[in-house]
Parts: sequence; structure tokens; C-alpha cells
Amino acid sequence: MSITVIAVKWLNTPKLDKRKCEAGWAMIILRIIGWILVIAAVAIFARDILASIDSGSISMIASGELWFHLHQSSLQVAEPAIARHIPVIGPWLWHPVISTILTWPATMVVGVPGILLVRLFRRRPRKDGMFR
Repeated sequence: MSITVIAVKWLNTPKLDKRKCEAGWAMIILRIIGWILVIAAVAIFARDILASIDSGSISMIASGELWFHLHQSSLQVAEPAIARHIPVIGPWLWHPVISTILTWPATMVVGVPGILLVRLFRRRPRKDGMFR
């Protein structure tokens, strides 16, 4: 075989685009993380329903309270860590932003990002043709 024949065969072989492959794995991982968050939000919502039935009034657990019940020491360490290790916006980031989010219902704080991840990184149908 001549070198030109080998070169033509090599140029005409279909190759797997490395960027497409890496993007595909990233989409799968983010979709899985999204589903995990959605399942966690459903579990938190079930907990809220059971707590509401027990108390006789509607009660939803705040995300800060849930974090406190799950891992108290990390919640206590988070504020000084963010204030010290994020140079310019650390103190500002905790008090108006994160402390506000910690007062929101945990179902929404966990569920909304989960739904967004599942929706953004969903499996899309293949498009046939050039302009579809």
C-alpha cells in the first residue's frame, strides 16, 4: 500500500469527537445529581407532610434547620470559613445571601436546583437533517 492510500483511509475513518464524549459524561453526571436532588426534595416534602399531620398545622422545615439536624458542626463552621476564605465578598455572601436562603423551605432549596439540572441536562432527541 502506498502512503497516500493509507492517509486517505485514515482521513475517512469516523472518529469519536473527544469534546462530545466528555460533554456527554458531564451531562449524565449532572442529570444524576439533579435526580438525586429531586428525590431528596420529595423525601423532605414527605417529612413536611408527616410533621404537618402530627402538629395539626402546616409546617415546612427551613433549609437551615434541616442542615442543623443533619450536620450541626458543619453549619457552625460554614459562616467563619466563608468569611475568612472568600477574600472580598465573604462576609457579604453569608449574611444577606446564604442566611436568607437558609430561612427558605428546604423542599424548594433542594427541589428547584434539582428540577433545573434534570431539565437543562435532559436527553434530547437526535436531529436529522441539516436545518432541523
